[in-house]
Amino acid sequence: MNIFNIVISGVGGQGVLLASKVFAESALASGLDAKQNEVHGMAQRGGSVISFVRIGDKVYSPAVIAGTADLLIAFEPLEALRYVHFLKPGGRLVYNTGTINPSTVASGMAVYPKDVEEQIARCCTNSHAIDALSIANKAGDVRAVNMVMVGSVIKNVPLDAKVIDGVVKTLSKGKGVEVNLSALRGGAAG
Repeated sequence: MNIFNIVISGVGGQGVLLASKVFAESALASGLDAKQNEVHGMAQRGGSVISFVRIGDKVYSPAVIAGTADLLIAFEPLEALRYVHFLKPGGRLVYNTGTINPSTVASGMAVYPKDVEEQIARCCTNSHAIDALSIANKAGDVRAVNMVMVGSVIKNVPLDAKVIDGVVKTLSKGKGVEVNLSALRGGAAG
C-alpha cells in the first residue's frame, strides 16, 4: 500500500489528538504501519492544533509535507483554511461548519472572515462541510465532535470501519463509549 497522509486540524480542546490516535491505532490493528505527530502550539483551549497521521505498509516519518496530504480533516472552518495547503491536488477536505473564534478575534484584534466557506471552496474543489456539533449533540455530548469528524471520513480512509469502531471502544472511557460510537455513526451517515 502507498502511504496515505492525513492532516487533522482544530482548536485546543476539540479532541484533535484523540482523533489522530484513533486513525493510528486502527492502522496498527489492521496490520499496517502508522506514524503520528502533532504540533500543540497554543493547544490549551483556543489555540490552533495540527496533527499528522501517515498510514502504509512501511512508514518512515510522521511528518506530512505541504502538498502531499490525501485527507484534511478540520474541526473548524478557519482551521481548514489555515491548513488547506497541506492537501495534494485532488486531496479531500472534510470540515466542521461550527466556528470558534481564535484569541485574536475574541480580543478584538482581528475579525473572523464572513466568507470563510467561500474561501475554502476557492482553495479546494474536493471539500465537504458537516455540522458536526449538531450530530455530536444528538449523540449525547457536544464534546464528541471529534468522533463525528472521524466517522465523516470513514469511507475516505484505507481502514475498515469495524476496526475503527473497536479502537474507539478501547480508547473511550465509561459512558463515553456509547456517545462516541453514536457520534462516529452519525458522522458516517452525515
